[in-house]
Amino acid sequence: MSANSADRPASLEVVLVKAGRTKIRYTGELLSDDGTRIAVRAPWAGEGVRDFGFVRFEPGDVFTEYYWRDRWYAVKEVRSAAGTLKGWYCDVTRPARRSGAELVVEDLDLDLWCGADGTDVRRLDEDEFAESSLAVTDPAAAAAALAALDELESLARGGRLTALPS
Repeated sequence: MSANSADRPASLEVVLVKAGRTKIRYTGELLSDDGTRIAVRAPWAGEGVRDFGFVRFEPGDVFTEYYWRDRWYAVKEVRSAAGTLKGWYCDVTRPARRSGAELVVEDLDLDLWCGADGTDVRRLDEDEFAESSLAVTDPAAAAAALAALDELESLARGGRLTALPS
């Protein structure tokens, strides 16, 4: 096989924005983009180990991330370097925007974790969301964010995070 660009997977720069500033930027492998849902695979992009108590993200972990242009969330399947499923980390975001090789996602503070066996489902960062003043500055976005968190929790509790339609 030759080493031209057609032989390599397409890459996509994921830019996570929070409160108007870039929180993190990393490169992932573009798996698919059907016009509504974008799928990306990327290694853990954080610095070192991040231990939440209920899960540890660490170098070697692989995230398969799903973003939608028409939904207010992103779902990230997390696996260890050995391929063991750790669970799903879900971010409440504004709908994703892709421009060429860049995907911009605005984080709205709310998150949800669902462990691999589906029994550990927890809402995260509701205090940060309350402090963000989004409910005052953009009430419609705040309502959409809370509805998205409710939807994610329902999907997780129903065991449906693995079968999200595009």
